[in-house]
Amino acid sequence: MLGATGTLGGTMMAGHGFGADHALLEAEGERLLAFAEKAKDPRGGFAWLDDAGRPDPGEPRPLWVTARMTHCFALASRRGRPGAADLAAHGVTALAGPFRDARHGGWYEALADDGDPVTRTKSAYPHAFAILAAASATAAGIDGAAALLDQALDISARHFWDDRAAAVVETWSEDWADLDGYRGANANMHTVEAYLAAADVTGDAVWRQRAARAAARFVDGAARANGWRLPEHFTAAWEPLPDYNRDRPDDPFRPYGATVGHALEWSRLVLQLGAALGEVAPEWAVGAAEALFNQAVEDGWDVDGAPGFVYTTDWAGQPVVRQRMHWVAAEAVGAAATLAQVTGDPVAMARYVEWWNYIDRWLIDREHGSWRHELDPANRPAATVWRGKPDIYHAYQATLIPRLPVGPCLAVSVTTLGAA
Repeated sequence: MLGATGTLGGTMMAGHGFGADHALLEAEGERLLAFAEKAKDPRGGFAWLDDAGRPDPGEPRPLWVTARMTHCFALASRRGRPGAADLAAHGVTALAGPFRDARHGGWYEALADDGDPVTRTKSAYPHAFAILAAASATAAGIDGAAALLDQALDISARHFWDDRAAAVVETWSEDWADLDGYRGANANMHTVEAYLAAADVTGDAVWRQRAARAAARFVDGAARANGWRLPEHFTAAWEPLPDYNRDRPDDPFRPYGATVGHALEWSRLVLQLGAALGEVAPEWAVGAAEALFNQAVEDGWDVDGAPGFVYTTDWAGQPVVRQRMHWVAAEAVGAAATLAQVTGDPVAMARYVEWWNYIDRWLIDREHGSWRHELDPANRPAATVWRGKPDIYHAYQATLIPRLPVGPCLAVSVTTLGAA
């Protein structure tokens, strides 16, 4: 059995396939970064790219896209990839400038063509990625990133973190005066990821402790109580809303039912949390990660006549939205790789190879670049939930996680791979 500091390779990788060859993963990561470079926007930040890698004039510049691209280029910069530091700096400048509300603090969710905010509300989901981007850029030594990280953590602590609930709230008005009643698991999941990175980069253990408390609420609490199908939507009193968005089941951020990819993502995150906490890791972490992983695979993988993960299921585990999202497959290989490292589970290792072969066959777009973000139930390109190829965050991390230790965060551990 490998410990939390092992990496997936050598004899640990049973069988053959794309994911078993680390040279292929390295080449795929470089190909993704080359595609993402096209998103640099002279107005600030990164544009939403279409299927061919061109900025899409029909889409605004979302904060989460700019933050996630900044994070990816910061990781690449840590490995010495030519031009990556400049692109990460471009992202930091945008986050410190046009996206930031200089009057009230925090960041606007998206910018229109004229540079004005599309909406003036401020939400926890993109703010989590602002923390992650700033943490990775700080690790990469990007000018201004440390100050940006301080600001992002301060905003999160003052406005989003609810210490009594051990979770983050969701959406505020521009001036932080009015808080929406919705609470969500997705924003909390990415806040856990961001807090873990912030703890590693700053050395302040409070962020790791808050990540542990949030993970306990959603995984050891809500997911365990619901048969490992995680409730995603809650009232202001943190009561589950099982029928939320039943009339809009394919919402890209708040779909109805259980989201298969989020169970896989949480599985990886709680294992990374356990590695970060070391001797004080919660006893429930490994067992919960295995349970989330196994339930997601049972409900979501190859369940409707064609390979691939369905997007969502109902609370009995039956498919609701059968589209295949690239990010779900990316999180699947990350979860399988991490579980195999921690437990040595041969089934997880076999799944890892199987899912990378699926990605290689169906998702990687070798003609136009990046990965096809959505496929229909027959694995044909589709765009009912996602249009274009807005960012590489999930896919790029999928090329790194199998080659890195479970902890610390990617921004710290990525240098162990050597130069790009």
